[in-house]
Parts: sequence; C-alpha cells; structure tokens
Amino acid sequence: MNEHTKTVHKHELGSTDLHTVCGVTHHLASDHLRRITVERAVSDHGATKCGRCFESGGGY
Repeated sequence: MNEHTKTVHKHELGSTDLHTVCGVTHHLASDHLRRITVERAVSDHGATKCGRCFESGGGY
C-alpha cells in the first residue's frame, strides 16, 4: 500500500524489493510503502485498489 496516496498495489512476483506490477511505486521511497493485505488496506485504511494492478481497481 502506498501510504501517501492510500492506494493498494500488487507486489511484483519474484521481486525482493517493494516493486509493483504497474511500476508506479518503482521510484517511491520505501517509507511511503507498506506490505499489508488488500482487505486490511481497504477496510482499516480506506485505501483504493490501483486500476493498473487490479481489474476492479479505480486508482491511477
């Protein structure tokens, strides 16, 4: 989850860093990102899903 924009992204499989499928977070500092389940990000933090990472998403 990008804590600055409150957007949930899918982690890029095989990546040890916090890289995402859409690539949007590639240039973000790691202190703006947090690994968290999608369900918890949405319910506890009011986050939205990235439209590039999720078909049902709306962000970006």
